[in-house]
Amino acid sequence: MFFKKSFTFYFLLSTLYFMAGCATEYNTATQSEEWIFHSVNKEIKIGKSVAMQIERTYKVSENSYLQARVKAIGEKIVGVCDRKELVYYFNVLEARDEKDRKDIDEEVNAMALPGGYIYCFKGLFNVANPTDDELACVLAHEVGHIVAKHSLKKLQGSMAYMVMRILSMQVPNAPEVGYGLDAAFYELMMGYSREDELLADRLGVRYAKAAGYDPQGMITFLEKLQAINRKKPLRPFSYGKTHPYAPDRIRVVKEELGEGISFKDYINIESREHGR
Repeated sequence: MFFKKSFTFYFLLSTLYFMAGCATEYNTATQSEEWIFHSVNKEIKIGKSVAMQIERTYKVSENSYLQARVKAIGEKIVGVCDRKELVYYFNVLEARDEKDRKDIDEEVNAMALPGGYIYCFKGLFNVANPTDDELACVLAHEVGHIVAKHSLKKLQGSMAYMVMRILSMQVPNAPEVGYGLDAAFYELMMGYSREDELLADRLGVRYAKAAGYDPQGMITFLEKLQAINRKKPLRPFSYGKTHPYAPDRIRVVKEELGEGISFKDYINIESREHGR
C-alpha cells in the first residue's frame, strides 16, 4: 500500500514537473495558440525512438529509385513548409518477412511521426502508382501532420489519460471512472481526428503548390484511391481505413483551391465507398 501511494505521489510530481515546462505558442499552420508540453528536442527524441521501432518491424526498402524519388520530392515540400527547424527523413517501407509480403507490400498508405520522420509503404507505389504530383501531395499531407503537431497533441492527450487513470485508482468503489477513461483513451489512439486529416489535406495542397507541383494531384490521387478501395476490402492500416472518405476530402481540397463544389461532391460525402 505504501508503494502504491508513493508511486502515485512521485509519478504525479514528476508529471507536474514535466508539464511545468509547457508553454503556449502560435502555430502559423493552424492559426491558433496551442499548449505544447514538448520542446523540439524532446519531439525529435520521441520521433527517433518510434522510428527505430518501425524500422525493426518493417524493412527500409533497398529500391534506390523509389527512395531517391521520395526524398527528392519530400525535400522540395519541406523547403516551403511552416516548420523548417526540423530535419526531415523520408523512407519507403516494405515487408521484412516473406509471409507478410502480400499484405504489407500492398498497403496504400504513408505515415508521419513527431520530429520529422515520414514513411511510405511500398504498396503506395505497387498499387496506386502515383505521379510525381500525386506523390508530392501525399508527402505534403504527412508533412502537414508534423507541422500541425498532431502526433504531439495525441501524445499529450495520452499523458493526461495516464495521470487521470492513476488518480481514478485512488477513488474507492468507482470502477466506472476507469472504464470511462479507458474508452476515451481508445478513441484517442484510434487515429487522427477527421478535423486533423482534413487540415493536413489543406496544408498538403498549399505546400505541394508552393513547391511547384500541381495541387490537383491530391484530387486525382483520392479518386484513384477511391477506385482501388471499391475493388477490394480495406486493409487494417490502409489510407482508406485511417482517413476520412475520399469524397469528403475531395470537397475540402476543392474548397482550398477555390474551385466550385458540385452537387455530386455534396451527395458523395455521405455515401460509403463500398457496396454502393
